[in-house]
Amino acid sequence: MSQIATIDAVILCGGLGTRLQPVVPDRPKALAAIQGTPFLDILVDDLRRQGIRRFVFCVGHMKEQIIAHFSGRTDSDYFFSAEDSPLGTGGAVRNAQPLIRSDPFLVLNGDSFCRVDYAALLRFHQAKRSALTVVAAPIRNRDDGGTLQLDQEGRLVSFQEKSTAPAARFINAGVYLMPLDIVRGWLPDRPFSLERDVFPQLAATRRCFGFAVDSDVIDIGTPDRYQGAQSGLS
Repeated sequence: MSQIATIDAVILCGGLGTRLQPVVPDRPKALAAIQGTPFLDILVDDLRRQGIRRFVFCVGHMKEQIIAHFSGRTDSDYFFSAEDSPLGTGGAVRNAQPLIRSDPFLVLNGDSFCRVDYAALLRFHQAKRSALTVVAAPIRNRDDGGTLQLDQEGRLVSFQEKSTAPAARFINAGVYLMPLDIVRGWLPDRPFSLERDVFPQLAATRRCFGFAVDSDVIDIGTPDRYQGAQSGLS
């Protein structure tokens, strides 16, 4: 068994998807169809092709649909961490912690896709002894994502959510590899965000790294991007 096959993938798919609701009103955003295929299936199938077999879905809005959809699949192990009210991305991971078995584990946004070699990501994370590894995609024409600054060794110098920092060359791809001990230190008292409340502080420790890829980030967060994904993910 390859080492990547031992890694859990925690997928964040509990958001309200408010901006997409005018065009996808009847299902959670992560199940929006891309040329007839639910977006989450595209994400999960890419992970499965690379060897990952254990998935934890952080579900909230219309969670019953995601649970029913993956409960019918028998090709991997699927688990569900349900939230009754929005917990934020950090709160969702904290809520899922009892279901997470691997150390480190992957965290992925359930409404975006970026092509990543996950075995190479794991090797990089281990070689750097990283406290957190964030997949860093080229910024290109994006001006609305979290921006990353890396030094020559790939060390994460800064992480700014929804920033247009002029020195930034990378955006957050929404894919992270992190150790369990990070989550164990989070107090279960309030909703919070990985991108706003956790990652900037971790970046300041200079113990985190960015894994640079030459792949676009395709997301379905707005009607225009959802339309673009119909051809971008074909």
